[in-house]
Amino acid sequence: MRPPASYSGLETLGRVRLGQHFFMRDFLYSEIGNFHAVPNIPDTPDLAIAAGRGLCKHLLDPMTNTFGPLHIRSAYRSPTLNHFGATQAKPQRCSANEKNYAGHIWDIRDKDGHMGACVSVVIPWFTDQYEQGRDWRDLAWWIHDHLPYSAMYFFPKLAAFNLTWHENPARSIHSYVAPKGTLLAAGATPDEDTATRAARYADFPELGGIAYPEPSSSWQIQLNPGGQTEGRSQ
Repeated sequence: MRPPASYSGLETLGRVRLGQHFFMRDFLYSEIGNFHAVPNIPDTPDLAIAAGRGLCKHLLDPMTNTFGPLHIRSAYRSPTLNHFGATQAKPQRCSANEKNYAGHIWDIRDKDGHMGACVSVVIPWFTDQYEQGRDWRDLAWWIHDHLPYSAMYFFPKLAAFNLTWHENPARSIHSYVAPKGTLLAAGATPDEDTATRAARYADFPELGGIAYPEPSSSWQIQLNPGGQTEGRSQ
């Protein structure tokens, strides 16, 4: 797919489905881009789509199927937008482009040739508890023990966190929330044992436990005499 060169092309890109619950359009919103009128459009859509599908398949869809709807705060950033955010946008600051390849910049591989995608996400189900004093580490350890993430970085507001999927996962956890700093360095073994971690999230819902409606069995696709498919409700 070529980079969109028209409004209709951008619409087409936005309709690309990345997972069970997500389309590309869900990840293109940017407050920096909107306020400063900097477009947030992939230079290499096919790579951005592939990375986004990895993110959705392995992380976001399982989380949605466990906790319900997610709130996407920030996701894909074009190289142009990320550079603007790193050098000119205030008060927000993005990391330099080179640090965001295979991160927020989905459509450029990292220096080792690996693909990845980062999203800043909020889980409303958990936010309600966090705002009443629940420890952010309960969620961090649940993700660590259940999903193939590469990196997490937690923020004070809404228990939002950067969540990265990567072809070569680092498995690291950091936070701006007390206790600040590194909870788990890349490749390290957690300080808390499995039983202690599990006790933190014993009340969490079952992984993938939400049941969504199945397609109606009364709706069938049939072939009409002219050879075209048509839907018929019986």
